[in-house]
Amino acid sequence: MINGRRVVVVMPAYNARRTLEQTYAEVPFDVVDEVLLTDDGSRDDTASLSRALGITTIVHEKNLGYGANQKTCYRYALTHDAEVVVMLHPDYQYTPRLITAMASIVAYGVYDVVLGSRIIGNDTLAGGMPPYKFVANRALTLVQNIMLGQKLSEYHTGYRAFSRQVLEKLPLEENSNDFLFDNQMLTQVVYFGFRIGEVSCPTKYFEEASSIGFFRSVRYGVGCLGSSALFVSARWKLYTPRFLSPEGRRLSPRAAPGPEGVGGVG
Repeated sequence: MINGRRVVVVMPAYNARRTLEQTYAEVPFDVVDEVLLTDDGSRDDTASLSRALGITTIVHEKNLGYGANQKTCYRYALTHDAEVVVMLHPDYQYTPRLITAMASIVAYGVYDVVLGSRIIGNDTLAGGMPPYKFVANRALTLVQNIMLGQKLSEYHTGYRAFSRQVLEKLPLEENSNDFLFDNQMLTQVVYFGFRIGEVSCPTKYFEEASSIGFFRSVRYGVGCLGSSALFVSARWKLYTPRFLSPEGRRLSPRAAPGPEGVGGVG
């Protein structure tokens, strides 16, 4: 708990058996009240290890996708009184030691959303990020900053902290169930007027860390540009897509599964 606010860490997991224990060991439990792992139909024993470690565990019977996994995570957090939610990948690509700083920024009301940026600092390539991903990250971020009117260092980090109000207000049920979810969510954060801060996060790429391949990366990049184009359209009142509409579907607490249950997705 920080500043009287309950902090919940959520870990969307898929085949994370080899890195989960190392990640969990570094979670700062002096400020974190609960850790939730949602296993998205892993082919390894991620869920079994998670339960053995004492982590609250939800299992999707089949793989529903990265975005669907996050929806389950956030539903659970909202129905279990989370006031600050930190999304941490269990693949150890992002250090859990930054949770205290990121959650504190949200808990004290400095920003509504905090991103762990791999670009701030000088070790991005030295940390193992593939050059083509670095170039694509910088190019996409430049274009999206122009289109969304922001000055973020990157839009593509998977390490994020949110206030409860953000998760309640954004129409997250309208977002993709795949990797585009993250970018659509940031587009929503900007569109609905929430404040975004960033902290520098060391870059760590290694064999066990999860990563999407080249062709899925290309598809993701095209989707990001599409999200930004829809943002511009909505701002100019030409066309407002459901994921940017105030009438868009929000996460339904009634659909939230209990521990070890099957994750429902809207």
